[in-house]
Amino acid sequence: MKHIRNFCIIAHIDHGKSTLADRLLQTTNTISGKDLKAQTLDDMDLERERGITIKSKAIQMEYSLNGESYILNLIDTPGHVDFSYEVSRSIAACEGALLIVDATQGIQAQTISNLYLAIEHDLEIIPILNKMDLPSAMPEEVKDQIVDLIGCSLDDIIPASGKTGQGVDKILEAVIARIPAPKGDPEAPLQALIFDSVFNPFRGIIAYFRVLNGSLKKGDKVKFMATEKEYDADEIGVLKLDLSPRKSVSAGDVGYIVSGIKTAKEVKVGDTITHVARPCSDMIHGFENVKPMVFAGIYPVETEDYEELREAMAKLQLNDSSLTFEPESSAALGFGFRCGFLGMLHMEIIQERLEREFDMNVITTVPNVSYKAYTKKGEKLIVNNPSDLPEPNHLEYVEEPYIKAQIITKSEFTGPVMTLCMEKRGILKNQVYLTQDRVELSFELPLGEIVFDFYDRLKTISKGYASFDYHPSDYRTSILVKMDIMLNGEQVDALSSLIHRDNAFDLGKKLCLKLKELLPRQQFEIAIQAAIGAKVIARETVKALRKDVTAKCYGGDISRKRKLLEKQKEGKKRMRQVGSVEIPQQAFLAVLKLND
Repeated sequence: MKHIRNFCIIAHIDHGKSTLADRLLQTTNTISGKDLKAQTLDDMDLERERGITIKSKAIQMEYSLNGESYILNLIDTPGHVDFSYEVSRSIAACEGALLIVDATQGIQAQTISNLYLAIEHDLEIIPILNKMDLPSAMPEEVKDQIVDLIGCSLDDIIPASGKTGQGVDKILEAVIARIPAPKGDPEAPLQALIFDSVFNPFRGIIAYFRVLNGSLKKGDKVKFMATEKEYDADEIGVLKLDLSPRKSVSAGDVGYIVSGIKTAKEVKVGDTITHVARPCSDMIHGFENVKPMVFAGIYPVETEDYEELREAMAKLQLNDSSLTFEPESSAALGFGFRCGFLGMLHMEIIQERLEREFDMNVITTVPNVSYKAYTKKGEKLIVNNPSDLPEPNHLEYVEEPYIKAQIITKSEFTGPVMTLCMEKRGILKNQVYLTQDRVELSFELPLGEIVFDFYDRLKTISKGYASFDYHPSDYRTSILVKMDIMLNGEQVDALSSLIHRDNAFDLGKKLCLKLKELLPRQQFEIAIQAAIGAKVIARETVKALRKDVTAKCYGGDISRKRKLLEKQKEGKKRMRQVGSVEIPQQAFLAVLKLND
């Protein structure tokens, strides 16, 4: 065990984690030249297209130093705030972390929050200054920022470049010298933590685990403690670039188990594996359950695809345990699922993965957050969907979730960023100058204001320089109303939203105008109304497509034309009663892009 090191890579988005991981794999000869491609560990098409890591990836490397060979288990983690649950899982399976900071950008909001996660788990931190080969690098300034943040000495910081391979040997030496070997007793009863799982159509579910105590041999009978199900370990092994089978794995190792599990519900990330014959006394407390922040409905375009969508969601949940879903139905869209996501990017990624990996055409409704409603009888209700809100005459008050947000930006953009946060009902709590031209702003904001367009607008007003990180704080009483959208007097439940009373008129007007642009014109007039209860607060009208019925009247008496027009008017009125309005998919997402 003293020759094993388990470590992960943490950083803000786009600071060069995956590229540096490539160099580590190359230097340790884990990967041959022909298999190497940019960001080798990002194997999803979506990850390559967007240039972001969505899923943590574990891989084992072998390295020799001073005549002794070491086994290094590396986990590459995502940098975006929406995927911080992946980071928390990886940290639970490691003893050390490489903290990577971009020499051109310095410390960003997500660097700080990932660092705090690692410090809470008592990980050994190795600071690395990446992208040193770029002409715009500012090594001295950024080194000072790192020293202020971690309290390390300047000599502890390793200058490196993922592109040229500079400093990679020093990083590997530091991993062996500074990160402690895993502790654990190979003779104790088996205790292994599941930190990830994937679905393989031919072999069932493959669970990835980290052995804390004991050892596991091929063919052993094992038990998953949370579900209390028992299985045979058909195949076990370690994670190289592909799965690499072994006869046994013991304390300190990171490995995988194939046991022919077919149902998604039977594997829970965070569960403990032990032997049936000699079980361990208690479960491992790894990482906490994820709390979804944003809720949206996902519905199949064709109603008969409902069961297929359920299967696709269950398989996706294996790869992404932070996705939660439960069945719901809507008058406008039929049967579908109410899903919980960690943020807007997470929601977008899930929708795209459903379309690519499972060929599912889906409609996503307007995202919203979870509220607590208290009735006059003293009942407390959790409201995830605007249609669950009790009628105003039964409602005492509503509480909405607040978040603590950290925004790091250049000092020249402080004004616009503050204006945006105030507009979103934010309260400024603190303002700290990290350096002469970089400022950290701390706000308390209602989560409901963040889920629409906040992130995009923040990037726009700061020319892409602001970095944003948040965590939930508490629930506070707020004056919220349910705004319904009606088309020709019929309510479209998928477009309802819960909003603050002061913003209702503005939002109602904007939404009606946006829908007027997006709804295709019909043979009859369409009235688009925004209403709070029975009170209509905004209205727009989509004019009817007119057929010129008077074209055949050339000259003659005006009463003939009038007669034809009256007849047409009657027909339009009748058509409006029976005609239904087709709502395009863009209309459901219109709410998100109101300021475009």
